[in-house]
Amino acid sequence: MDCIENEESMLLRHKRESKELTGRITGMKKQANKNTRKTVLKEIKELEESLKRKHEEELKAFKAGAGQVLENQGVPEGKEEDSDEELTPEKLLAQLELASKEDPPKPAQTSAISNGGKTKKKNRQKERLAKREAEIKRIQDEARKEQDKQPDLRGIELRNLQELCDMQSVKQVEIIPDGHCLFSSIADQLKVRHGIKATVQQLRKEAGDYIIANSDDFIPFLFDEETMTMKNIDDYVDQIVNTAMWGGDLEILALSKVYDCPISVMMSGRAPLRMNEQGSNPELKLVYYQHAFGLGEHYNSLHDL
Repeated sequence: MDCIENEESMLLRHKRESKELTGRITGMKKQANKNTRKTVLKEIKELEESLKRKHEEELKAFKAGAGQVLENQGVPEGKEEDSDEELTPEKLLAQLELASKEDPPKPAQTSAISNGGKTKKKNRQKERLAKREAEIKRIQDEARKEQDKQPDLRGIELRNLQELCDMQSVKQVEIIPDGHCLFSSIADQLKVRHGIKATVQQLRKEAGDYIIANSDDFIPFLFDEETMTMKNIDDYVDQIVNTAMWGGDLEILALSKVYDCPISVMMSGRAPLRMNEQGSNPELKLVYYQHAFGLGEHYNSLHDL
């Protein structure tokens, strides 16, 4: 199975990351007060610029890298390569190793025909093959060197979160990363801290109903930066309720109101997100991962030790 990200998948991921950042910014703005507003706005600007820069660099690297790999693999003129790839060092190595396995040297063929011209042809084939293998090895070496320079974002995030958990005497409880992880984490928290059994579908509907009932509070945060238009709140809620669309800060806020409780989200390298701190019921505790899971962002539940 080909696990290398193509251009369409990259653009879809970029769109999802932009949406989730918009939701996170919504929560940050909601929690900002007169004293913290300036700092929050500065952090929001840095987050937006960082994500924009990341997306531009990934797209640029992909386009540059895809062309280089196609050339080195000898794609015939007029024939397009089927797989567009994000040129990370790890994926480039995987691609090159796969290419070398799929195209081994062809055995010499025997023929009763005079081999005068055939010997020259074989020599040219050997030269081309040797040149190609040398080029692949050069690219592999460069990719490995580049890979060694990359920070281990996953490892850094996991270490930071574990340190925070140790400080707060909580442990991370694994939730299936299936698109419902936010709602599954909140369901787990409600069971542990409130003694309430709730299903994922129930929580999705409750969040959607609250957003519709309080639409004036949520519509300002449904601005689509890609289309420069406001999303239709009914369409947005329909996706939340009836699909596996990922939940984010808007749904956390809605459910914190529905269950009249604070909800905190532990994150690596930044202050925790806190919703509805004035809620009267016990706090629900989640943890957010940006790099630790290959499919993207993820939420787990936090239990007290």
